[in-house]
Amino acid sequence: MEPIFLPKTWSLYKKGLLTKNLSNDIFAGIIVGIVALPLAIAFAVASGVSPEKGIITAVVAGFIISLLGGSRVQIGGPTGAFIVIVYGIIQKYGFDGLIISTILAGLMLIAFGFLRLGSILKFFPHPLIVGFTSGIALVIFSTQIKDAMGLPIDKLPAEFIGKWEVYLHQMQNFNLSAVLITVGTIIITVFSGRLIPKVPGSFIAIIVMTSIVAAFGVQVSTIESVFGAIPNKFELTFPNIQIDQLGQYMQPALTIALLGAIESLLSAVVADGMISSNHRSNTELIAQGVANIVTPFFGGIPATGAIARTATNVKNNGRTPIAGIIHAVTLLLIMLVFGKWAVLIPMPCLAGILIVVSYNMSEMKSFFSILKGHKYDVFVLLSTFILTVFVDLTVAIEVGVVLSSLLFMQRMSNLSKVIPLETESDTLENYADIPKGVEIFEISGPFFFAAARRYEETLKDISHTSKVVIIRMRHVPFIDGTGLRNLKATIKDLKSRRIQIILSGVQPEVFEELEKGGIPALIGPANITANFDLALARMAIVLKKQE
Repeated sequence: MEPIFLPKTWSLYKKGLLTKNLSNDIFAGIIVGIVALPLAIAFAVASGVSPEKGIITAVVAGFIISLLGGSRVQIGGPTGAFIVIVYGIIQKYGFDGLIISTILAGLMLIAFGFLRLGSILKFFPHPLIVGFTSGIALVIFSTQIKDAMGLPIDKLPAEFIGKWEVYLHQMQNFNLSAVLITVGTIIITVFSGRLIPKVPGSFIAIIVMTSIVAAFGVQVSTIESVFGAIPNKFELTFPNIQIDQLGQYMQPALTIALLGAIESLLSAVVADGMISSNHRSNTELIAQGVANIVTPFFGGIPATGAIARTATNVKNNGRTPIAGIIHAVTLLLIMLVFGKWAVLIPMPCLAGILIVVSYNMSEMKSFFSILKGHKYDVFVLLSTFILTVFVDLTVAIEVGVVLSSLLFMQRMSNLSKVIPLETESDTLENYADIPKGVEIFEISGPFFFAAARRYEETLKDISHTSKVVIIRMRHVPFIDGTGLRNLKATIKDLKSRRIQIILSGVQPEVFEELEKGGIPALIGPANITANFDLALARMAIVLKKQE
């Protein structure tokens, strides 16, 4: 059994691999640090705290998560998903309340790790994750309208509808300069990568827009006009803790812990797929917990694994935790040396960056894909989305999980009505005559959110020498949105390795869902067969073509 806590840094050091990719890791770390700078500032401002708190979080939490984490390439720091939560906590409890909630969340994350709950991600179905991610994206977008348009609003309501009512009343008072800076920022952030691929678009946008505002004296709000100077030092912060009041912070702490666990593990899973590695989920949770306990004492906000920055790290050939440590050091040096110039950054520029972030978070493609799927997945998606936007993220997650479980039970209770008793013989076939290079797997039971990840991990371990993989699905009564998504990911992975997949014994209802998900177009309709004999016949044809 894998140890509960074994940081990748330590295991790579023991194997002598920690510095094997040193030059690439240093370069990747510097690039990610530059990418993280505007995001850290923007996330902090959008969360209702001063800009340096975002940088402090990226430095302290980023260092700890890389040093102690269970992923080789995970980059930690503040993320867009926390904006809504942090803003709400500060509005209700103040910054001291946020510190206490974050520390409690850190303790919960450590407990999750020691209780071996690292596999918790698999119990969150894909429609639920897309639903609340898209909801958060919409909420983030709605918080940026004030700065994006330069509206003269002192304080915004916390509620989604309340914000837009204020916007509509103030829309005629927009600042044209602010709008142009916002639009320019979006254009540069999105398209500059085509001209200068190695430099982050958001960083270029900040340099260009800040220079224009400073050079021409453009009348828009800046970090300095809103927050004052950015401190270039770290100071310990101790909240005023009343033991008898700790109970009121448990719900916001649980929200931070759940979201932090989900996002960090999701990021680690994405990274695993990019570098063909396996993270240690329980170690990752413990590292996230330690980071969220330590960071608040330096004035930071909640942190977790950041998918976009982790992907940037991988794409720039970062392969060990050294890259994440260098990213933290880079941000520290920027804060100490260039912090005095960061105050010149215009607020509409930060708004433009966050609008791009919210669009990237929205998962629009996945959202509309799920809408074409099974009605149960659609119901979970829309319920979670609506609750996230109009009620509360915690409620959205809780309701989403309960709904997914109830609908799963409903589908299981209906199986006898829709699934034939037998479509293939249950006789145990003799696979001795199967040609070399052909592997056979059988999936038994519902291909649903709680099992989908395990199936995907098993199939991805298939040997590179294989030519054909037959997946027997005769005992799969249904497949949900998460199962469909993971199956597509597996198929794409095997196709990239020139391995042909053949599906055997697909039930009519399952085939209907596969069709909605585009599986026949992905592997070819001829490679989805009604029974094992047809699958073997198709296997022979495929092998002959490959000769």
